Amino acid sequence: MSPGTLLIRADANVAIGTGHVMRCLALAQAWQDSGGRCIFAMAEITSALEQRLRDEGMEVQHVATDLGSDGDATETASIARRAGADWITVDGYHFGSKYQSILKNSDCRVLFLDDNGHAEHYSADLVLNQNPHAQEGLYASREDYTQLLLGPRFVMLRREFKPWRKWERTIPEFGRRILITMGGSDPDNLTLPAVGAFKNEITRDLEATVVVGGSNPHSSLLESEIAEGTGSIRLEQNVTDMPGLMASADIALSAAGGTLWELLFMGCSVLSYARDSAQGKIISLFDAEGVVQDLGNSRTIDPCSLAEATMELARSQERRERMSALGRERVDGRGAGRICECLMTHAARNLQS
Repeated sequence: MSPGTLLIRADANVAIGTGHVMRCLALAQAWQDSGGRCIFAMAEITSALEQRLRDEGMEVQHVATDLGSDGDATETASIARRAGADWITVDGYHFGSKYQSILKNSDCRVLFLDDNGHAEHYSADLVLNQNPHAQEGLYASREDYTQLLLGPRFVMLRREFKPWRKWERTIPEFGRRILITMGGSDPDNLTLPAVGAFKNEITRDLEATVVVGGSNPHSSLLESEIAEGTGSIRLEQNVTDMPGLMASADIALSAAGGTLWELLFMGCSVLSYARDSAQGKIISLFDAEGVVQDLGNSRTIDPCSLAEATMELARSQERRERMSALGRERVDGRGAGRICECLMTHAARNLQS
């Protein structure tokens, strides 16, 4: 039996980044794999990402109102009714308590993705927070019927990672291969100072691969910067096999967005910066547990300090082995499937009541 239609309301642009849409894509793929239909309703979207969604067999409809406004919620509910959607998934920091209320008053079932308890009140049927700091206290102000899905067991990974669940990583004595990936759009161009660390004399024995997403507006500048360098650095754009690149890397330098979860699943040792307070909480907790190394706020990237931190980790096989094992413990790659099961079970239970 088909699970029906899932409508996803999320946005992406250079400022917002692509993380909200990409984790929703993982949920959409799992919904498709269960036999369902997926529609993305979007007010903001980059051309590269829209093409990616369409290539994945997703429908894309455009929302023509201000992000997160009452009109946005009303139009989204209207799209859901016309499509016969069984669920609306909402993901983005510009969606709050009023937005949820409008959807619920339109008789929609709502899954609300959240990272830091930013809404004043929660009226969605299900609230999902996949982060290690997720706890019930963040959602004390919620309706009696609102259920919580909390913690990294609900981390959503795209289907391209599924074949790697039983893969075992080999940890070399010296971690020579470095992966630099700062997300799909990298609005602050964190990649540029990171590249500088691998033009340093102390990193001459390292091999760096820099990944630039299709929505990155700085790709030409990065291409020129890398071409002028003398170190062993190569640039990869619009990568189609991200798991393969992660598997070949010994260490990754990444902002603490959606890519962090993929790296942990792949057992890659991670040096991470935080772009905002939510990301700061994630990597601070993971650093305390020995899962990642917290390098602080992204505004403090210093090529020399980064070069030293990378070399220190590259020389410690023991640390990398421990980080790899802990990462795979935290993220098992089954989160999207668990969420789909929750959606279908919840719907079935309500139909029987």
